[in-house]
Amino acid sequence: MTDQLLKSADGGLATYQEARDWIEGLVAFGIRPGMERIELLMERFGHPERRLKFIHVAGTNGKGSVCAYLTSVLIHSGYDVGTYTSPFITKFTNRFQYNGVDIPEETLLMLSNRLKPHVEEIAESELGSPSMFEVSTALAILYYATVAYPDFVVWETGLGGRLDVTNIVNPIVSIITNVGHDHMDILGDTIEEVAREKAGIIKPGVPVISAVSQPEVIEIIASRAKAANSTLYLLGEKFSETTLNVKEDEQHFRFNGLFRSIDDLMITLNGAHQRANAAVAVMALEVMRQYYALVMDDEDLRQGLRKAAWPGRLEMVLQSPRLLVDGAHNPEGAETLADALRNTYTYNRLHLMIGMLANKNHPDTIRHILPLVDTLVVTEPDFRKAMSAEALANIVREMREKIGRPFELIVEPNWKQALARLQKLTGEADLAVVTGTLYLIADVRSQLLYNMDSEKGW
Repeated sequence: MTDQLLKSADGGLATYQEARDWIEGLVAFGIRPGMERIELLMERFGHPERRLKFIHVAGTNGKGSVCAYLTSVLIHSGYDVGTYTSPFITKFTNRFQYNGVDIPEETLLMLSNRLKPHVEEIAESELGSPSMFEVSTALAILYYATVAYPDFVVWETGLGGRLDVTNIVNPIVSIITNVGHDHMDILGDTIEEVAREKAGIIKPGVPVISAVSQPEVIEIIASRAKAANSTLYLLGEKFSETTLNVKEDEQHFRFNGLFRSIDDLMITLNGAHQRANAAVAVMALEVMRQYYALVMDDEDLRQGLRKAAWPGRLEMVLQSPRLLVDGAHNPEGAETLADALRNTYTYNRLHLMIGMLANKNHPDTIRHILPLVDTLVVTEPDFRKAMSAEALANIVREMREKIGRPFELIVEPNWKQALARLQKLTGEADLAVVTGTLYLIADVRSQLLYNMDSEKGW
């Protein structure tokens, strides 16, 4: 890093904090689906994305876990791996990883200074300013194509697929984990419309691995794959998992694939959905082994799956008393959490704290949780789009009357005070859970594990 790169001259950025503030300041331009600005940015840099091998991962839930499995197995197999995900849980640099390590702050600063004049020029055009996510995606591509040079990039969509800016890439494999009810204010009013957006990542001739389950969604994905002359590997048809043994923090399963079966794979992430996510990752790796000469020993596969971790999803952050965090921010996520609370964890009483954003499907999310709780603490995430605790509590009150099951409802808008009350309630034989938006999960997790404020966000 030269002194010149660190100097704030001609409107340049002098520090990592300035670079992060500049990128996050672009949030004012909102979520703007469309490819024009990212295409222009890539053109200005000579299309660096064309020099990288991407594994493109879309879906409503499970994207991050699939990315974690893929990254871990590939690293254990001796490959250098870039991983681009969102949102981040602890620090902005979490989003841009190379071999499981965050991008160095000075590298992010240097790349931000390379991008800034181009972003400002585009902002003056009829296209308007690139958004925060567009600039972050461009920065990720520059990092992997001009600094880190990984063998593979595990590449998570931000929102949707067809018009998501990550769709600038032409991957070697496309993955659609599942399709559910999330971001419907942007992606469409029906599950079919959401599915069409997710299917937009399917590229001509590029294999597709998916765990979608609804017949109408399968039809859309299959139709799009056929039109693109892409082979579709669907969970339940071309591959499956057979559960062998399940206990907390340890799940054993057999992978049954089109090319072969693999006995007794083990993961430490909890919930039945994680076995499906792991099976999707294994199928993608098997396709890469068959068609892209991926070298992957079974022992590296086993170690990679076993070591994979994904923060903020069914993560036990405290043990005495136990406190579990899970970013179940949509109906499918809440259903998965409820299933795990019934079938994976044991406890006397369940005390749950929740905070949501204003644009989520709250009744359909909450209905999965209410039948299980002894205490519900309603709070507010420290985020600009937060739903007020009182508004969320009113929905809970209406639903409590309908289900006819008594539980204590506590309304505490300040999330730190709400967390303190949750912990005070929880006995040694009980279980405390914090759920809802990942922006709340990020804050709670940082407070409990590091005693610090998180940089949470996109």
